[in-house]
Amino acid sequence: MSWFESLVLGLVQGLTEFLPVSSSAHLRLTAAFSGWKDPGAAFTAITQIGTETAVLIYFRKDIGRIVSAWSRSLFDRTMRRNHDAQMGWLVIVGSIPIGVLGVTLKDQIEGPFRDLRVTATMLVVVGVVIGIADRLAARDETGGRHRAPKQRKTLESLGVKDGLVFGLCQACALVPGVSRSGATISGGLFMGYKREAAARYSFLLAIPAVLASGAFEVKDSVGAGHVDWGPTLFATVIAFASGYAVIAWFMKWISHKSFMPFVWYRVALGIVIIALVSAGVLSPHAAESAG
Repeated sequence: MSWFESLVLGLVQGLTEFLPVSSSAHLRLTAAFSGWKDPGAAFTAITQIGTETAVLIYFRKDIGRIVSAWSRSLFDRTMRRNHDAQMGWLVIVGSIPIGVLGVTLKDQIEGPFRDLRVTATMLVVVGVVIGIADRLAARDETGGRHRAPKQRKTLESLGVKDGLVFGLCQACALVPGVSRSGATISGGLFMGYKREAAARYSFLLAIPAVLASGAFEVKDSVGAGHVDWGPTLFATVIAFASGYAVIAWFMKWISHKSFMPFVWYRVALGIVIIALVSAGVLSPHAAESAG
């Protein structure tokens, strides 16, 4: 991998990680359209450490409260009714599905799931799902001619059942084209949560999964020689800087804007990819992963 490739791919990772458009799909597509080797699942997992570092910094106050309250709840039973302590447990509970499926489906994630036909299909299908969830949320927020606005849930309403559902939605993002934020936020909207509440829990829920995945890939890659460490670490830094800018913008935008621009973008991109693959312009299979 060249330094220019790592710059571009790092920017793509940072700019798309928190938007409901699938960063893994865009990394795969950027390489395919540019004629580069597929950066691979290891590159994606390691550069996501950069974007998750941006989450840690952006939500540092929330995370500090949650970790402190959760730690105290281990020894003080009265703290277990504290909302921040409960959030700590719910992040752990919500991380179980992706942890189990990530290990179980590792070979598929690094192989068949990276087929462009799968990516394109997921872009379209999940785009439609996000659109339906967005419309349901908008209907509740604005009401209608014969219906008053409906109050949506905040994170204070989050319980183990909903936490697991969020976790299952997050696990769907193991397939390129799904989008971690798109799946979890739309899942939250279907369950009746406010947009900002669903987004906040989505980003907090991603921290253990992404950091664990990145650490796992680093451990496997050290000494294996299949990761070009200089460009990969450079891309990780670029992903951190661009990701922080995006998350700051997205959290302000999401509270009062529709997801429909992302929906139309996903559907259009998916259709274009299917057309290009069908015409033989793009190969559905990844070129040998960059090392």
